[in-house]
Amino acid sequence: MKKAPLYSRSRRPAEATPPAPPPVDAAPAAPAARARRRRVPAEAWWAAGGAAVAVAVLLAAGPLGHGARVLTQDDIDAAVRASLEKEPLPSAAAKAYEAIAPSVVRVVALGDGHAEGHDPADDAERAMQRSLGTGVVVIDNGTILTNLHVVWGANKLRVTFADGTESPARLVGVQTENDLAVLRADRIPDDLVAATMRSTADLRPGDHVIAVGHPFGIGPSVSYGIVSGLNREFRSETGKRTLTNLIQFDAAANPGNSGGPLVTMDGQVVGIVTAILNPSEERTFVGIGFAVPIENAAAAAGMPPF
Repeated sequence: MKKAPLYSRSRRPAEATPPAPPPVDAAPAAPAARARRRRVPAEAWWAAGGAAVAVAVLLAAGPLGHGARVLTQDDIDAAVRASLEKEPLPSAAAKAYEAIAPSVVRVVALGDGHAEGHDPADDAERAMQRSLGTGVVVIDNGTILTNLHVVWGANKLRVTFADGTESPARLVGVQTENDLAVLRADRIPDDLVAATMRSTADLRPGDHVIAVGHPFGIGPSVSYGIVSGLNREFRSETGKRTLTNLIQFDAAANPGNSGGPLVTMDGQVVGIVTAILNPSEERTFVGIGFAVPIENAAAAAGMPPF
């Protein structure tokens, strides 16, 4: 049975009033209760692991017998630094990419390739690539979100999954007001992984994000930046369509990134990259990109709200 779409609610802790101190004669909290009160962040586990390794290294150097020098915090800090220099921890962006990479697909829209004066038998072999973009798997039955402008008007669609599996795909849904399209692949990998989507309710300017896609057909590629603004508006070059309520970001995006995911540092999708702003005639990135919030994108695929 296929899995339901994956959602994640806000991860930003709500500010709360500190609890009142317990009475002086109160009994100590049970170990389980204490454990529930203390939420240890992931970074603390990395640090604790490094410290444990460092202490083990120091102890292995020799027993602390009578008269031996007692380990100090400086000794432990120095050992932790030495351990991290030998085997650095992955960056937050690298971990976010590792989480989303299995769900990113390459999308190619094809024309019929018919050209006057050619043998019709050859035309079938001359399928012309019309557009190239990116998509993200949102349900593990092969349901993929991408941009409508990537696939609009194509006669054939093909997707390539992260493991190299290629498949024809069908257009099964559109949301023109947000430039979104929903595809369904005919053939999928056995271990296909759907992305986890995260509400944008607590997204703030300055939050770190990555954009993943196939810029100019090179990919999958990852770029790193921040959310530059919220509730932005973008008008297409032709002036025929205006997109609203967009996420503005400064992670590099270029033609081919369209339809790819905008991802937070926890590896969860908050938007679908849809446009870049360049006041010149060049269609290249100058520092302003836009993404459709994932709430709108999920609605295009008929998914329930967060």
